[in-house]
Amino acid sequence: MLTVTTYIAPSSIEGVGVFAAEAIAKGQVISRFDPGFDRLIARDAYENAPPHLKALLDRYAFPHPDNLDLIVYEVDNSRFMNHSSSPNTDFSDFAAGVALRDIAAGDELTCDYNSFFAQYELLPPELELAARIG
Repeated sequence: MLTVTTYIAPSSIEGVGVFAAEAIAKGQVISRFDPGFDRLIARDAYENAPPHLKALLDRYAFPHPDNLDLIVYEVDNSRFMNHSSSPNTDFSDFAAGVALRDIAAGDELTCDYNSFFAQYELLPPELELAARIG
């Protein structure tokens, strides 16, 4: 769950993204896992979900890093955070994401999906973008 104020807007990376609505200082905690707000879904429930729900989870959920029998679906704006190979946030500690550098209000928040989802694969729209920008 994000601990900073954000908003969703069109992204030059892909579709929409999550943007800082306030200045964020380098090292500031921007997100904490909160099971009261972040939904945990059993992997077998995911496997047996109807196609439209499975597609939603494929796009916006990720395996729990400490329990591969669970999938994490974040219900706040964090589910719209786009991947970057040079992100401005770090989620390698699942319990708390932090800003890697000062982030100005209006900047898009990005993270490296590989830091918390080792088997991450780009989805088709992201593959098309990666091919365009090299």
